[in-house]
Amino acid sequence: MNLTELTIAKTHEGLVKKEFSALELTKAFLDKIEDLDKKISAFITVTADSALSQAKKVDDLISQGKEIPILGGIPLAVKDNMMIEGVRCTAASKILENYIAPYDATVIQKLKSHGAVFLGKTNLDEFAMGASTENSAFGPTHNPRDLSRVPGGSSGGSAAAVAADLSVYALGSDTGGSIRQPASFCGIVGLKPTYGAVSRYGLIAMASSLDQIGPMTKNVADARIVFKAISGKDKKDSTSVELEIKDLRFKIKDLRIGVPKEYFIKGIDPEVEKSVKNAIKKLGEAGAKIQEISLPHNTDDALAVYYIIMPSEASTNLARYDGIKYGYSASDAKDLMDVYMKSRGKGFGKEVRRRIIIGTYALSSGYYEAYYLQAQKVRTKIIEDFNKAFKSIDVVIVPTAPTPAFKLGEKSKDPLSMYLADIFVTAVNLAGLPAISLPCGKNAKGLPIGLQIIGKQFEEDKILELGEFFEKL
Repeated sequence: MNLTELTIAKTHEGLVKKEFSALELTKAFLDKIEDLDKKISAFITVTADSALSQAKKVDDLISQGKEIPILGGIPLAVKDNMMIEGVRCTAASKILENYIAPYDATVIQKLKSHGAVFLGKTNLDEFAMGASTENSAFGPTHNPRDLSRVPGGSSGGSAAAVAADLSVYALGSDTGGSIRQPASFCGIVGLKPTYGAVSRYGLIAMASSLDQIGPMTKNVADARIVFKAISGKDKKDSTSVELEIKDLRFKIKDLRIGVPKEYFIKGIDPEVEKSVKNAIKKLGEAGAKIQEISLPHNTDDALAVYYIIMPSEASTNLARYDGIKYGYSASDAKDLMDVYMKSRGKGFGKEVRRRIIIGTYALSSGYYEAYYLQAQKVRTKIIEDFNKAFKSIDVVIVPTAPTPAFKLGEKSKDPLSMYLADIFVTAVNLAGLPAISLPCGKNAKGLPIGLQIIGKQFEEDKILELGEFFEKL
């Protein structure tokens, strides 16, 4: 039995039946990380000692005959923009290179209460700004399916860790596709919950009206388990809500699937289009009602709106990194203004500086109405498009990304080309909807292709159930 290849359910079963211990399991993952991660670079920080200590506590409970939660003793990886008390939290930036988290994020507190084992913190695009995990101050992450290619971004380290069996599951954050797109590139499952379904307390903010934490797993059933554990109201996050997660069972013949014509556009990879259309056809043959719909503001408009709202909010959130209170501070500064200028200039990477400048410009006097305010008005149109569509359908199915994983360095010199990798995922964040990416095939080179299922607000149960149904197909 290869312990690192098991799902959450199978791992839990093995622990309960005492086929292996949590300590043995954790050691197997730590050994694999030590062996493989030199090539992949999924992790920024590995917390071996604390992971072994957490595993031993679960083994003690099992030996005492006590019942353990389904996530008890199961090793996971956490994107390095979420706080784990006492562990370095860098957001893959030099400006936070030596920052030690003083508290736990709410999702971490919840998983600790379940007895989870934290293997370490995973690589990402700096401050979650990117679609390839090449913008990290600690170097790029490689796709385990093909080491010459990117794992996607910004949660590329988490996606690579799950795909390479370096963790059973992982946490990522999704501001404009950062869970779903790397899940597609690495051939795993990634769930972006409804905005407010999971607390953001303890997540380093990038764009506060868009950010959301979610699970990255080996299958849809695992995504359901993790989502159930981390979701719910949190008094420390005023945008979070109480959520009832139903164990939904529906008949496929009652399901109405909308396929927006705007997503199958010029420029989409032919093999991606074929694979996604084949998946939709299979669901139709299984009894689902397939209908073409229109979401007119969902591709080009959504991407343009996203790249105004996101940098605007990011420029505000990142203003706190000034070299004074915490993080990197320039030692050769002449005065206070020089501290600000040099600390931010040296501490932030090129892409982060670019987005701060774009956002500051969009919010500046004389341009606010033309850019940020106009973007918010179009955002309302995107929400209205979805609301109108959901009157006649239950879910929307589209490709997750227009292409499979691209080569390392292929798009890094052309920011606009990189931004286009997000074209099918940003509208979901702007509308605050839940969406899941799951594998639906491979191209001729064996690279994974992702299918994206989008649901109504707080209807994660429906997209999870359809995801599990599709996996069985």
